[in-house]
Amino acid sequence: MSEILFEITKDNLETGLRGYPCGYCTTSFVDPIKGVSYVGRPVDTIVDWGPEKIIYLLYSGKEGSDHEIKEFSEELKKRSSCSPDTLKYIRALPRHGHPMKLFCAAMLVAGIFEGKKDYKEDCLNLIAKMPQIVATVINYHAGWGENPPSKPELGYMENFAQMLNVPNRDLPKLTEVLKLFNILHFDHGGGNLSTFVGKATASGLEDMYGSITSALTALAGPRHGKANQDCLEFVQNILNDLGPDTTNQELEELLRQKLANNELIYGFGHAVLRVEDPRATVFYEYAKENFPDHPLVKIATLIREVGPIILKENSKISDPYPNVDAISGTVLCAAGFPYPDYFTVLFGLSRAVGIACQIVYERCEAREGKGTPIVRPKYLYKSRNEIKS
Repeated sequence: MSEILFEITKDNLETGLRGYPCGYCTTSFVDPIKGVSYVGRPVDTIVDWGPEKIIYLLYSGKEGSDHEIKEFSEELKKRSSCSPDTLKYIRALPRHGHPMKLFCAAMLVAGIFEGKKDYKEDCLNLIAKMPQIVATVINYHAGWGENPPSKPELGYMENFAQMLNVPNRDLPKLTEVLKLFNILHFDHGGGNLSTFVGKATASGLEDMYGSITSALTALAGPRHGKANQDCLEFVQNILNDLGPDTTNQELEELLRQKLANNELIYGFGHAVLRVEDPRATVFYEYAKENFPDHPLVKIATLIREVGPIILKENSKISDPYPNVDAISGTVLCAAGFPYPDYFTVLFGLSRAVGIACQIVYERCEAREGKGTPIVRPKYLYKSRNEIKS
């Protein structure tokens, strides 16, 4: 008899499939104590590897020798440039509304001109071309002009940063932070909404570009991809209310008042973690070293200290510690990127890597190469009146 993994009762219905095992994820997992690991390596222990080496890890499932990483990096460079038609038609799209709408449309445009109808080829091509696509989307949406020429020889995120026409940028510092953000958001298990949606779309044999577009559409929803934007707004509001030199006591009083008013303390808690998110720890340490006097960093750091003290008093809260969203937006601002509308776009640039690698496994390797079947969960019929009763 097959091993029982999960017992389903009526209470499991209409709970967002939370906790339902439905497959294998070969790229990453989330441990309650160690946080996110990429192919068994806790992400906070490999942040200095650089994007190319970690992308190779996620794509191949192994660490790779120096020679293999060098060859892989060269392969990404060769694939990095979009066709002129791709860039032309992205810049012909409407640019009103949230930039994620433009990003999703841009991915469909890229699929028309760049798609090869081969999951492995499209995975590598999409990952390699994403920096140029995203730089085009942001520059065009923001009205910052056309991209500078692509320079893939600089490195994966170095090239992306130099293509962004961010006003008054400190390019070395901005590059450091964008690289850190990119690495820390590559993957997050197989069941988060955007990853699941992308793989579900691919299960119908939609190509890589269409599948990633559906994943980005899921990411665009405020419940999923807007968290770091909400957290930044939360930090900014506290800064406006209390000033940069507030005390622990003043902050504690304000946070208690917010809870009493049924308001949220943004950036705390996680579905799996029971400690401070190690990705957040990386950002806090970087901010302390590089931006200790920045007003937003001072407030975010204070919230990190005071928030858990208050939240631990509520026995219903299983994780009273900061997650990565509590600090990532603040660090982006401190590095000279105070444009929260584009935070989810940066999130998508990163997360598309992990999703694409997971799609390759499910379409090309799972079930001895046959691939996983089309996703088709069962829904039970009941009338509205029956459900209410």
